Amino acid sequence: MEKRKLGKTDMNVSVLGFGGSEIGYERASRETVAQLLNSALDAGLNVIDTAECYYNSEELIGSAVSDRRKEFYLFTKCGHPQGFGEHADWSKDSILESLQRSLRRLKTDKIDIVQLHSCSETELRDGEAIDALQTARDKGYTRYIGYSGDSRAAQFAVECGAFDTLQTSINIADQEAIDLTLPLAREKQMGVIAKRPIANAAWKTGHRPIDSYHHEYFERLRKLNYDFLGGDLNRSISIALRFTLSAPGVHTAIVGTRKPERWRENARLLEGGPLSKTDFRAIRERWEECAPRTWIGQI
Repeated sequence: MEKRKLGKTDMNVSVLGFGGSEIGYERASRETVAQLLNSALDAGLNVIDTAECYYNSEELIGSAVSDRRKEFYLFTKCGHPQGFGEHADWSKDSILESLQRSLRRLKTDKIDIVQLHSCSETELRDGEAIDALQTARDKGYTRYIGYSGDSRAAQFAVECGAFDTLQTSINIADQEAIDLTLPLAREKQMGVIAKRPIANAAWKTGHRPIDSYHHEYFERLRKLNYDFLGGDLNRSISIALRFTLSAPGVHTAIVGTRKPERWRENARLLEGGPLSKTDFRAIRERWEECAPRTWIGQI
């Protein structure tokens, strides 16, 4: 699998990474996660991304592959110790306690990147959360620090110069970051991790998804009406994934699944190589033609 140097870090990351949200939220078994992650590592994937608030995702990952820790880069997120939502806690004490829990759950002595998880611009400007990550780095809990989020908060995170990496939404239905944050992130040599790279395949059934998490992308894609979405599903997902990885400055794309066979399917979708400049530009032009300013980056 192709690898790219993650900005100014010393990590050469696989272009396809594993996202740990689904195995937590969908209550995957330990046996399934062990099969999923070990087969992925065997085939060259070397990025695993998770968060404390993804239920027991960290514990599942630690149980499955902690004995292969030297074979992959491990990213986690903090700020939501009681689950993602209204009870975020950006205090220094809470963040440092969160990271110590993450280390225990993941069965490791150091995380490669710890990220503030959708911390607001107001909280970023306050500075305590950033200071907490810097302290965590000084204490040896993490090698690098990052920000995971979107839109104006992500813009500030890039501009402030405190972070080594940015994780943000980039896909055919979510392109704000391509203009708003990626150019400066490239200038600052930040590593860029794309989340939601296939737009949750919100078009795959042809009707409004049951999960409300997918509704925004479904509605956007109805308006964008890309011609490739009406054909073969695998081909459309391939184009979507390759579009994300063709965006200038993107180093790795995080895809979540709890199905062991799914990640191999996603890896095969990249065999066509980078999207052609013509196809990439056509998707960008369609976005520029249709997207209102209210279509901001989605968490």
